[in-house]
Amino acid sequence: MTITSNVAYGPEIAAAATRHHLDPRLLAAVAAQETGGPGSNSGRNVVGDGGHGYGLFQIDDRWHAFARTPAAMDPAQNADYAAGLLESNLTRYGDVRSALSAYNAGSPNATGTRTDWGDGQPVGYADSVFRHYAQLGGFGGAGGSPGALAGASDPRDSTAEIDALRGLAGDLGQGAAGAQYCPVGAMPLNLPAYRPLAQPDATQRDLAPATGDYADALD
Repeated sequence: MTITSNVAYGPEIAAAATRHHLDPRLLAAVAAQETGGPGSNSGRNVVGDGGHGYGLFQIDDRWHAFARTPAAMDPAQNADYAAGLLESNLTRYGDVRSALSAYNAGSPNATGTRTDWGDGQPVGYADSVFRHYAQLGGFGGAGGSPGALAGASDPRDSTAEIDALRGLAGDLGQGAAGAQYCPVGAMPLNLPAYRPLAQPDATQRDLAPATGDYADALD
């Protein structure tokens, strides 16, 4: 694997994933889905979703008090909060697809925000994250399925994950016309052009409150 230091937020994402026992590529794929579109290649000072989604992982201020603090605009703290949400959802629902659906739309069974990757076949939130995951590829060129970080060593040591994320930009190349930017690197990635589509159910939330310390209702 080619190692390059020109990968923004790779260390932050990998460290957050390791602390919360997640596959770092899964967390990076969520970041790519949330803020990897045109013009959103920086995780700092990103505000989207009609002014409600904050930071690298678009934490929703309608459901999380954290989003209404300066910490939400810090990529490392935003990544750690999002990782905590996903860890909580995985514990609660037991599988990655349900955890992702709940992260986006408030229900483990929701389709969530639909994304058109340019092939005329819009996919739901979880499937779009899985596509980003596949584009990121496995460590050392290996594939695999997203999930918890199995057999993790000392959770304080994320060196391997950081090195792997640092190699993503080099592995994926310079991109072609229409390529999008991924927040794990300032280099363009070879992703198909895509655009978010309207939620099929206007009552669905973009980010759900979760159990434990990560559930912050509006004051």
